[in-house]
Amino acid sequence: MNAPVAPPAVPPPAVHTTCPYCGVGCGVLATPDGAGGAGIAGDPDHPANFGRLCSKGSALGETLALGTRLLHPMARGNDGALYRLGWDVALDRVAGAFRDAVARHGPGSVALYLSGQLLTEDYYAANKLAKGFLGTANVDTNSRLCMASSVAGHRRAFGADTVPGTYEDLDQADLIVLVGSNAAWCHPVLFRRIEAARAARGTKIVVIDPRRTATGDEADLFLPVRPGTDTLLFSGLLAHLSERGAIDQAYVAAHTTGFATALEAARAQAPDLPSLAASTGLPVADIERFFAVFTATERVVTAFSQGVNQSAQGTDKVNAIINLHLATGRIGRPGMGPFSLTGQPNAMGGREVGGLANQLAAHMGFAPDEVDRVRRFWDAPHMAEREGLKAVALFEAAARGEIKALWVMGTNPAASLPRADGVREALKAVEFLVVSDNVLSNDTLGCAPDLVLPALAWGEKDGTVTNSERRISRQRPFLPAPGEARADWAMVAEVGRRLGHGSAFGWHSAADVFAEHAALSAFENDGARDFDIGALSTHDAGAYDRLPPVQWPARAGTAPSTTRFFAAGNYYTPDRKARFIAPAPPRLAAQPNATFPMVLNTGRIRDQWHTMTRTGLSPRLGAHLPAPFLEMHPDDAARLGLTEGDLARVASVHGEAVLEVRVAPGQQGGTVFAPIHWTGETSSHGRIGAVVDGATDPFSGQPESKATPVRVEAWPAAYRGFLLARRPAGPLGIWWARVAVEGGEGLLFADSEGPDAWSGRAAALLGTQSVAEYADAATGRYRAAAFDTEGRLLGALFLGPAADRTRWQAVLPLFAARSVPASERRVILSGHGLVAGADRGPLVCACFGVAEAAIRGAIAQGCSSVERVGERLKAGTNCGSCVPEIRRMLQPAIPA
Repeated sequence: MNAPVAPPAVPPPAVHTTCPYCGVGCGVLATPDGAGGAGIAGDPDHPANFGRLCSKGSALGETLALGTRLLHPMARGNDGALYRLGWDVALDRVAGAFRDAVARHGPGSVALYLSGQLLTEDYYAANKLAKGFLGTANVDTNSRLCMASSVAGHRRAFGADTVPGTYEDLDQADLIVLVGSNAAWCHPVLFRRIEAARAARGTKIVVIDPRRTATGDEADLFLPVRPGTDTLLFSGLLAHLSERGAIDQAYVAAHTTGFATALEAARAQAPDLPSLAASTGLPVADIERFFAVFTATERVVTAFSQGVNQSAQGTDKVNAIINLHLATGRIGRPGMGPFSLTGQPNAMGGREVGGLANQLAAHMGFAPDEVDRVRRFWDAPHMAEREGLKAVALFEAAARGEIKALWVMGTNPAASLPRADGVREALKAVEFLVVSDNVLSNDTLGCAPDLVLPALAWGEKDGTVTNSERRISRQRPFLPAPGEARADWAMVAEVGRRLGHGSAFGWHSAADVFAEHAALSAFENDGARDFDIGALSTHDAGAYDRLPPVQWPARAGTAPSTTRFFAAGNYYTPDRKARFIAPAPPRLAAQPNATFPMVLNTGRIRDQWHTMTRTGLSPRLGAHLPAPFLEMHPDDAARLGLTEGDLARVASVHGEAVLEVRVAPGQQGGTVFAPIHWTGETSSHGRIGAVVDGATDPFSGQPESKATPVRVEAWPAAYRGFLLARRPAGPLGIWWARVAVEGGEGLLFADSEGPDAWSGRAAALLGTQSVAEYADAATGRYRAAAFDTEGRLLGALFLGPAADRTRWQAVLPLFAARSVPASERRVILSGHGLVAGADRGPLVCACFGVAEAAIRGAIAQGCSSVERVGERLKAGTNCGSCVPEIRRMLQPAIPA
């Protein structure tokens, strides 16, 4: 008798959740695979992305392994090592340390440093504990590094941190001005939306940026302003609008104040086109073209991001942009308005709950009536009554010994803050440092914290995030909590209970925290505050779990209102009128000089996120730009004797980094660009935060990350090489960069020693005694490879003269293969004659794994457009962030 046939397994349902990367807030469908991973797809019903995901979002399934995870609470012993301990003991220590510091030194001696990676519920709990029950407003967040100037600009102009528009405005605009935003790489799903609007309605795109990025390549007009001169250009445009009679006098009179003063200042700063051209470095004809199209187009969206915010004059830049929309009345209506593109997944949610040191929850500040309102709602016994220390000032205070107890949650300030070497020392100076994170090791965890607490990660978290258009979306768990990891809000609540405030922290779920947050937003809110989600405050756990993406405001007892603000005025200032702000004359906070003659700009790249805690685990995402680099203009490179791929030291008064040179015609002469992502975990010399000056904006406290005076010089290394290994390998040589590769790990490295010094080292590095080696002292080459009995390449080590670097792209496919034929094994050590087509070149399309060689091959076979390449290879058909690179291959000579 035949055995009964088991019914086919029913696949688990897909979980609707939200991407953990940028502020676009894309919906994700995650389908658990039953083995700790998940299939990832875009959610076609989510209004932020309608199913699209960028390269990072598409690769989320590759980042779910537990190999790098912190799974248990750990405490530092007397010998300096970390030892496992129980949660009760750990939380007792946290509560005791904070209680003791407040008792001995006052509430100003304690602080929390948070992250835009936290969920709103985590943020709310931490803010409540510190500001209501510890009595300190020393609660800041890494959102200070990306969005604080937008917050300050909104509050100065609108009276509240209100983003007026929605993503639909990008669909409906006739002109989109992108300022300091490489949206094609940093917000690629939104940029695809902009491109779709151009195809559908002829929307024009103007890009204003000192550096020609992938976004600038796609613009109808690219304006490479001189660093720091944005406000001059906008002041000139305001004066031009007045001269052309393009001011909406009725709107200005009815809904604003301060126009005459702002216009007078604009005319003084930009008296005529020739002087404006001389100051900004732009041709007069291009300025005239920009002014003409802005003046003639009613439906204008001006979208701005880190190039505006990360400046010592960022708030003034934001207000100069807002001035243009107030003056023309182009705000709050379809297809128009100033639009801040948020950097982090929940920077907006953090702002809603008072995650910044100069805010209280529910978009309230430290005015006496607002302090009293929050105190009464929380029944808070020790309510903070004045603003706390912002991020840069907070760590300066720590360095002086003024911060005695510090809790860092979900962020890596030892790498991400400017003057990062000083931040490391500040962390070490804190008497009691507790870090809650989900990784075993990072730069901050290397600063000897007293306690390390394991936090949940994406896929395990349960809560909400708010995106750039004020849309609240759920992050839902689809994986079990690993080890003893806990939600951040739950850790905070336990500490609050241990401090004697059990009733205030009696939440049992994220839904409980969210309901309280929503109730506070509506408390004594008669429309005087913009943020109101009172309609969501009565949601029980079931309704919270089913919560669809929803934009605020969502006021209780009222029909859903328009999702835009300010078309008919009604601002959140005392007289309900917007404020024109006259920006100060622009000036770089630190000027280049004879010792540091160049200007360093920093930013993100396409396929990495922050300090690569998550994206660094994906081989796909590491294949595009695998090593930390420095972009510079060809003339500057030639003057310094540098060529593509050389190593260069970039140094400021604060620190230095050593990076690979990338010669980039789109880089302005006298300026260089470096990405922010590499840390001490992923590189030997790639921490660009150590170099950044970080002078702060006087209104927002946001540090300058776009204009640090630096010196650049060649960094000689006689030999360059790479290692491919199945297990994590230690640092190699005098310079190295770590990258995930399919099947293991890769290290790109440089050294001062040649083949004689390397002979015999491969066995230990590759973890096997059976190694074939080749050494040629005359040519300076050393190679080693190891195979198992099935012909699988266990690892390879190549070293050669730096002037004749060996590319690893030809070996990577062999390392990823299950078995390498004997005929190909024999040629690996020769360094040439590898299997035809194995050298695919750098990965261009990370979404579909399409390398440069395949795209060039398709072009050679007649694919004469981006669309044809996409039809043949799928490259460029998902997030589109590789489209500019494909277009450059099709048209090698892009006009300046």
